Amino acid sequence: MKRIDFWFDPLSPFAYLAFERLPEALQGISHEVVYRPVLLPALLQQHDNKGPAEIEPKRVWTFRHVHWIAHRHGIPIDTPAMHPFNPLPLLRLALACGPNRRVVEAILRHVWRGGADPGDPTRLAALQAELAPGRDPNAPEVKDALRAETDAAIAQGVFGVPSFGLEGRVFWGLDALPMLADALRGDAWFGGPVWEREGAPRPGVQRR
Repeated sequence: MKRIDFWFDPLSPFAYLAFERLPEALQGISHEVVYRPVLLPALLQQHDNKGPAEIEPKRVWTFRHVHWIAHRHGIPIDTPAMHPFNPLPLLRLALACGPNRRVVEAILRHVWRGGADPGDPTRLAALQAELAPGRDPNAPEVKDALRAETDAAIAQGVFGVPSFGLEGRVFWGLDALPMLADALRGDAWFGGPVWEREGAPRPGVQRR
Protein backbone atom coordinates (compact mmCIF):
# COMPACT_ATOMS: atom_id res chain seq x y z
CA MET A 1 0.00 0.00 0.00
CA LYS A 2 1.41 3.36 -1.06
CA ARG A 3 0.92 6.61 0.83
CA ILE A 4 -0.43 9.75 -0.80
CA ASP A 5 -0.07 13.17 0.81
CA PHE A 6 -3.08 15.33 -0.04
CA TRP A 7 -2.34 19.02 0.50
CA PHE A 8 -5.50 21.11 0.63
CA ASP A 9 -6.98 24.44 1.66
CA PRO A 10 -10.81 24.74 1.82
CA LEU A 11 -10.42 28.08 0.06
CA SER A 12 -9.93 26.20 -3.21
CA PRO A 13 -12.95 24.79 -5.08
CA PHE A 14 -10.56 22.49 -6.93
CA ALA A 15 -9.44 21.02 -3.59
CA TYR A 16 -13.09 20.27 -2.81
CA LEU A 17 -13.67 18.68 -6.21
CA ALA A 18 -10.47 16.65 -5.97
CA PHE A 19 -11.49 15.38 -2.53
CA GLU A 20 -14.88 14.28 -3.86
CA ARG A 21 -13.35 12.66 -6.96
CA LEU A 22 -10.46 10.90 -5.22
CA PRO A 23 -12.20 7.61 -4.29
CA GLU A 24 -13.46 7.06 -7.84
CA ALA A 25 -10.22 8.22 -9.48
CA LEU A 26 -8.15 5.76 -7.42
CA GLN A 27 -10.68 2.93 -7.27
CA GLY A 28 -9.06 -0.49 -7.18
CA ILE A 29 -5.62 0.88 -6.26
CA SER A 30 -4.18 0.01 -2.86
CA HIS A 31 -3.33 3.31 -1.15
CA GLU A 32 -3.74 5.40 1.96
CA VAL A 33 -4.27 9.17 2.05
CA VAL A 34 -2.67 11.52 4.56
CA TYR A 35 -4.58 14.81 4.65
CA ARG A 36 -2.33 17.85 5.04
CA PRO A 37 -3.93 21.29 5.60
CA VAL A 38 -1.82 24.15 4.22
CA LEU A 39 -2.41 27.88 3.89
CA LEU A 40 -2.87 28.60 0.19
CA PRO A 41 -2.20 32.37 0.51
CA ALA A 42 1.23 31.54 1.99
CA LEU A 43 2.00 29.25 -0.97
CA LEU A 44 0.98 32.00 -3.39
CA GLN A 45 3.04 34.60 -1.54
CA GLN A 46 6.07 32.31 -1.58
CA HIS A 47 5.97 32.25 -5.38
CA ASP A 48 4.82 35.86 -5.89
CA ASN A 49 1.53 34.66 -7.32
CA LYS A 50 -2.15 35.59 -7.07
CA GLY A 51 -5.10 33.30 -6.55
CA PRO A 52 -7.70 33.00 -9.33
CA ALA A 53 -10.27 34.93 -7.29
CA GLU A 54 -7.91 37.93 -7.16
CA ILE A 55 -7.88 38.32 -10.97
CA GLU A 56 -11.41 39.22 -12.06
CA PRO A 57 -11.59 37.58 -15.51
CA LYS A 58 -9.92 34.48 -14.05
CA ARG A 59 -12.36 34.47 -11.12
CA VAL A 60 -15.30 34.54 -13.53
CA TRP A 61 -13.89 31.63 -15.55
CA THR A 62 -12.86 29.64 -12.48
CA PHE A 63 -16.30 29.57 -10.89
CA ARG A 64 -18.02 28.78 -14.18
CA HIS A 65 -15.48 26.01 -14.78
CA VAL A 66 -15.78 24.40 -11.33
CA HIS A 67 -19.56 24.39 -11.55
CA TRP A 68 -19.36 22.69 -14.95
CA ILE A 69 -16.95 20.08 -13.57
CA ALA A 70 -19.26 19.48 -10.62
CA HIS A 71 -22.24 19.17 -12.97
CA ARG A 72 -20.38 16.73 -15.20
CA HIS A 73 -19.45 14.48 -12.29
CA GLY A 74 -22.65 14.84 -10.27
CA ILE A 75 -20.97 16.61 -7.35
CA PRO A 76 -23.14 19.09 -5.40
CA ILE A 77 -21.53 22.54 -5.20
CA ASP A 78 -22.59 26.02 -4.17
CA THR A 79 -20.30 29.03 -4.30
CA PRO A 80 -19.96 30.39 -0.75
CA ALA A 81 -21.52 33.77 0.06
CA MET A 82 -18.04 35.22 0.62
CA HIS A 83 -14.99 34.28 -1.41
CA PRO A 84 -12.09 34.69 -0.86
CA PHE A 85 -12.52 34.24 2.88
CA ASN A 86 -10.08 33.69 5.72
CA PRO A 87 -9.40 29.92 5.79
CA LEU A 88 -7.31 29.93 8.97
CA PRO A 89 -10.09 28.88 11.41
CA LEU A 90 -10.98 25.90 9.21
CA LEU A 91 -7.37 24.85 8.66
CA ARG A 92 -6.64 25.03 12.38
CA LEU A 93 -9.82 23.10 13.13
CA ALA A 94 -8.69 20.35 10.76
CA LEU A 95 -5.33 20.07 12.51
CA ALA A 96 -6.91 20.21 15.96
CA CYS A 97 -9.12 17.26 15.04
CA GLY A 98 -6.41 15.22 13.40
CA PRO A 99 -7.38 15.47 9.73
CA ASN A 100 -8.97 12.24 8.51
CA ARG A 101 -11.42 11.83 5.65
CA ARG A 102 -14.49 12.47 7.83
CA VAL A 103 -13.05 15.70 9.20
CA VAL A 104 -11.86 16.99 5.84
CA GLU A 105 -15.19 16.11 4.23
CA ALA A 106 -17.10 18.08 6.87
CA ILE A 107 -14.83 21.12 6.47
CA LEU A 108 -14.89 21.16 2.67
CA ARG A 109 -18.64 20.67 2.54
CA HIS A 110 -19.07 23.42 5.14
CA VAL A 111 -17.59 25.74 2.52
CA TRP A 112 -18.77 24.33 -0.80
CA ARG A 113 -22.32 23.21 -0.06
CA GLY A 114 -25.22 25.44 0.88
CA GLY A 115 -23.81 28.77 -0.31
CA ALA A 116 -23.43 30.29 3.16
CA ASP A 117 -20.56 32.36 4.56
CA PRO A 118 -17.79 29.92 5.60
CA GLY A 119 -16.53 32.36 8.22
CA ASP A 120 -19.84 32.98 9.95
CA PRO A 121 -19.09 32.60 13.69
CA THR A 122 -22.30 30.69 14.40
CA ARG A 123 -21.62 28.19 11.62
CA LEU A 124 -17.99 27.79 12.67
CA ALA A 125 -19.05 27.11 16.26
CA ALA A 126 -21.56 24.50 15.08
CA LEU A 127 -18.95 22.80 12.91
CA GLN A 128 -16.45 22.73 15.76
CA ALA A 129 -19.07 21.22 18.07
CA GLU A 130 -19.87 18.57 15.46
CA LEU A 131 -16.23 17.60 14.95
CA ALA A 132 -15.27 17.80 18.66
CA PRO A 133 -11.53 18.43 18.18
CA GLY A 134 -9.15 16.93 20.70
CA ARG A 135 -7.19 20.18 20.86
CA ASP A 136 -8.14 23.84 20.95
CA PRO A 137 -7.94 25.09 17.32
CA ASN A 138 -6.67 28.44 18.63
CA ALA A 139 -3.92 26.94 20.77
CA PRO A 140 -0.39 28.17 19.93
CA GLU A 141 0.77 24.63 19.16
CA VAL A 142 -1.98 24.21 16.55
CA LYS A 143 -1.10 27.53 14.92
CA ASP A 144 2.55 26.48 14.90
CA ALA A 145 1.62 23.13 13.39
CA LEU A 146 -0.17 24.82 10.49
CA ARG A 147 2.85 27.02 9.81
CA ALA A 148 5.08 23.94 9.95
CA GLU A 149 2.82 22.01 7.54
CA THR A 150 2.83 24.92 5.10
CA ASP A 151 6.60 25.41 5.32
CA ALA A 152 7.16 21.67 4.82
CA ALA A 153 4.89 21.67 1.78
CA ILE A 154 6.81 24.58 0.25
CA ALA A 155 10.07 22.75 0.91
CA GLN A 156 8.71 19.75 -1.01
CA GLY A 157 7.82 21.89 -4.02
CA VAL A 158 4.11 22.41 -3.38
CA PHE A 159 2.96 25.69 -4.96
CA GLY A 160 -0.81 25.29 -5.03
CA VAL A 161 -3.74 23.13 -4.00
CA PRO A 162 -4.88 20.51 -4.42
CA SER A 163 -1.50 18.79 -4.59
CA PHE A 164 -0.67 15.14 -4.11
CA GLY A 165 2.64 13.71 -2.96
CA LEU A 166 3.74 10.22 -3.96
CA GLU A 167 7.23 8.87 -3.33
CA GLY A 168 8.88 12.29 -3.54
CA ARG A 169 6.91 13.47 -6.55
CA VAL A 170 4.30 16.23 -6.44
CA PHE A 171 1.19 16.13 -8.64
CA TRP A 172 -0.77 19.39 -8.82
CA GLY A 173 -4.39 20.01 -9.57
CA LEU A 174 -7.67 18.21 -10.06
CA ASP A 175 -6.69 17.24 -13.59
CA ALA A 176 -3.58 15.45 -12.27
CA LEU A 177 -5.70 12.67 -10.74
CA PRO A 178 -5.36 10.34 -13.78
CA MET A 179 -1.60 10.92 -13.78
CA LEU A 180 -1.44 10.14 -10.06
CA ALA A 181 -3.44 6.96 -10.64
CA ASP A 182 -1.02 5.85 -13.38
CA ALA A 183 1.94 6.47 -11.07
CA LEU A 184 0.27 4.39 -8.34
CA ARG A 185 -0.29 1.57 -10.84
CA GLY A 186 3.42 1.59 -11.69
CA ASP A 187 3.21 2.93 -15.25
CA ALA A 188 6.66 2.47 -16.83
CA TRP A 189 6.64 6.09 -18.05
CA PHE A 190 7.49 7.24 -14.52
CA GLY A 191 10.66 5.13 -14.59
CA GLY A 192 11.81 6.64 -17.87
CA PRO A 193 13.82 9.81 -18.57
CA VAL A 194 10.98 12.25 -19.24
CA TRP A 195 10.09 13.17 -15.64
CA GLU A 196 13.64 14.24 -14.75
CA ARG A 197 14.41 15.73 -18.15
CA GLU A 198 11.33 17.95 -18.23
CA GLY A 199 11.89 19.10 -14.65
CA ALA A 200 15.43 20.27 -15.29
CA PRO A 201 16.21 24.01 -15.53
CA ARG A 202 16.52 25.43 -19.00
CA PRO A 203 17.23 28.84 -20.52
CA GLY A 204 14.39 31.17 -21.37
CA VAL A 205 13.38 34.81 -21.52
CA GLN A 206 13.04 36.29 -18.02
CA ARG A 207 10.18 38.72 -17.38
CA ARG A 208 11.29 41.87 -15.57
